[in-house]
Amino acid sequence: MSGKKQKWYLGGIAGMGAVCFTHPLDLIKVHLQTQHKNSGIVAVVAKNFRNNGVLSFYNGLSASLTRQATYTTVRFGVYEILQNGHKERGETVSFQRRLLYASLGGVAGALAGNPADLINVRMQRDVRLPVHQRYNYRHVVDGLVTIARNEGVTRLFRGFEANCGRAALMTIGQVAFYDQVKEGLLSRDLISDNTIGHFTCSTIAGTGATIITQPVDVIKTRLMQGGEYRNFVHCVLQTGKEGPLAFYKGFLPAWVRLSPQTILTWVFLEKLRQLFPSN
Repeated sequence: MSGKKQKWYLGGIAGMGAVCFTHPLDLIKVHLQTQHKNSGIVAVVAKNFRNNGVLSFYNGLSASLTRQATYTTVRFGVYEILQNGHKERGETVSFQRRLLYASLGGVAGALAGNPADLINVRMQRDVRLPVHQRYNYRHVVDGLVTIARNEGVTRLFRGFEANCGRAALMTIGQVAFYDQVKEGLLSRDLISDNTIGHFTCSTIAGTGATIITQPVDVIKTRLMQGGEYRNFVHCVLQTGKEGPLAFYKGFLPAWVRLSPQTILTWVFLEKLRQLFPSN
């Protein structure tokens, strides 16, 4: 990343643009993570298409967009604001500081985005449930109001412990790794500061983010799906009974989803920075 200050809110706009393309992959990932048998990705896609049609792959899109508007805006924003303080003083931001700032941004983003994330998981999973067990939220606002009225406001933060850890790791992978890789490759003249260079760095960052976040992501998704698990620890123990690989259920669709999400977010963000440079 250059030494210039960056506008803190552009990350959320870029994330919203990216999720319009990657939402179906996120839905498939949720279906794989919440199953208790080992159906493959092809079987899950085929069953969903056969039973619910092509538009069902966009179930929960309003919640996904709201999540990006909250979660991604806040985590990128905190990270940029903290970095900008060093840039104003002409200081180089070390990798250790980037890790710290990414972690803080992730935790703040998780707090802001947890309600929309919860609704997103429920809306995506609805098509797999028997009719009488479905939540049937019409959109994200309906979900927010229904949960607050029927389950209490605190239920909107179910799964926050897992979401908090995942968000910190995700921001480290997607943002701190991206900046560090980009800085290193640019300094060695291995890439140029253009779309191909951004694509290369974001692919590396997306792969790293998937590897370090997948176990926490599985726990977060299972906690958010409903009342099957009492708390975070109970969910970890019950998932562990399925074997260690249970923590990596849905890894391929998670990678297939997260890599394009990371790539598109950074390509869009770098273009937005060019269009709306900081003063």
